[in-house]
Amino acid sequence: MTPFNVRLRELRLENGLTQKELAAKIGTTDDCVYFWEKGRSEPSIAEIVAIAELLDVSTDYLLGRVDSF
Repeated sequence: MTPFNVRLRELRLENGLTQKELAAKIGTTDDCVYFWEKGRSEPSIAEIVAIAELLDVSTDYLLGRVDSF
């Protein structure tokens, strides 16, 4: 099972987004995205949903609960 922080970074890079671009698209700061990717903090449920919708994956995939979108 891939942890959220690793999956988030992989998906962000696959979609050609910087931390700043991802943050702007979901209404947060690039510092938040940085801390999420480092595993220092976690996004809110609303932010998880926004990230999943933006990256076109399920929340379960994003959270590492399943290995397919």
